[in-house]
Amino acid sequence: MAGTTSASTGSTVAEVTAELAGLEDPKIRAVNERHGDDHGVNLTKLRAVAKRLKTQQELARGLWETEDTAARLLALLICRPKAFGRDELDVMLRGARTPKVQDWLVNYVVKKSPHAEELRAAWFADADPAVASAGWALTADRVQKKPEGLDLAGLLDEIEAEMKDAPERLQWAMNHCLAQIGIAHPEHRARALAIGERLEVLKDYPTSPGCTSPYAPAWITEMVRRQQGA
Repeated sequence: MAGTTSASTGSTVAEVTAELAGLEDPKIRAVNERHGDDHGVNLTKLRAVAKRLKTQQELARGLWETEDTAARLLALLICRPKAFGRDELDVMLRGARTPKVQDWLVNYVVKKSPHAEELRAAWFADADPAVASAGWALTADRVQKKPEGLDLAGLLDEIEAEMKDAPERLQWAMNHCLAQIGIAHPEHRARALAIGERLEVLKDYPTSPGCTSPYAPAWITEMVRRQQGA
């Protein structure tokens, strides 16, 4: 696929990956590696490349197949989300490897796919914690936007029983779901706050001034305050 050419720009996978290699910054890579991501490209510059290339599904597939993290992030920005089949997205998710690639794949592609709900249900129950975390991320999104049919009390049961000892990526997604239940559903807010306070997951997470803490009780309280205009 390295020689694949985009008809609209004349760019090949090899040319684009060479451009990305030229944007590599060892300092950025060092910071990213502390979070489990293996690339050193400034994301603002990466987005500028994507803006220039525009939507190109064939080029996106070729970039994804390189398995290079920066190339895959770029692929997710220039692809056509609805062009991927259900099984193709499943393979992509299982091969995503790094947190940033998985996060962008779920948020920029899977959420826009007609297969999103089917994949959410399948991934949610997967034995692989990284795959399950994608299912929980999609569930958190549905809790906020389309909760009909979800067993919110049951989700809280699972979070209460499993989040404390869950692997980091899965724990983060479960915590996000806990916060969304507390924010969007007043009838479950007291229990969501109580679970967060008892488990203390991400309580000591370093948070920059002006940013909302990912600690669920603080997150819920702040977002509800904003909603109420306090």
